[in-house]
Amino acid sequence: MARDEAILTLVGKGESPPTIRFYRWNEPTISLGYFQEYADYERLAPPAGELAVVRRQTGGGAILHDLELTYSVALPLDHELVAGGRCNFLYEHVHAAFSAVLARHGVPIQRGCADKGDAASHRGPFFCFERHSCFDVLVEGRKLIGSAQRRTSGAVLQHGSLVLDCRFDQWTCATVRQYAPDFNIDDHLPAIAAAISRGDVQPGELSPAELALAHQLREKYAGPEWTRQR
Repeated sequence: MARDEAILTLVGKGESPPTIRFYRWNEPTISLGYFQEYADYERLAPPAGELAVVRRQTGGGAILHDLELTYSVALPLDHELVAGGRCNFLYEHVHAAFSAVLARHGVPIQRGCADKGDAASHRGPFFCFERHSCFDVLVEGRKLIGSAQRRTSGAVLQHGSLVLDCRFDQWTCATVRQYAPDFNIDDHLPAIAAAISRGDVQPGELSPAELALAHQLREKYAGPEWTRQR
């Protein structure tokens, strides 16, 4: 979380390039949306209620990060994908890149219904994947990919989760494994990144400035004040 905020900050200042990240979690962890009440997590029954918890910069419902892929995209507000206030287009664009790959491997992708509300909504069930919006990627009515954003004066950060498999009954979702058991997402990340960036992508590492700022922000995300602020 600290790294994504560092990238968002420096992209907004023009000191970092537009950035796509793919990452996993070392242990099952619940990330709360920015607006969610910490008390809702405290009322969550085991085993999910016993997991580590952090709070995201982005909105939406809680995500149980376990057997999944997390992505983040940080873009300056004058980038062609979001310029002119078109930040919602980024949901469509990123989800289309994932959907194209998954559909080619037999996953029967659907899009969320237009009457379900905004993807950034902070109202509804505790878990994000029990909320459906027009931007979500569904399979047989269950969410497979969900995303949320944080917008600053200079940049936008979009987080999202693709559920590969599930071992918690409380985490109600579709999984890739149910429809494509031999699918390996790692084999397709370069193609997905290229589709999101429209071909203008170079593999890289976090810059010294990004790492230094992330180190400063780490204490915020690890501490109770930020996590329990609501």
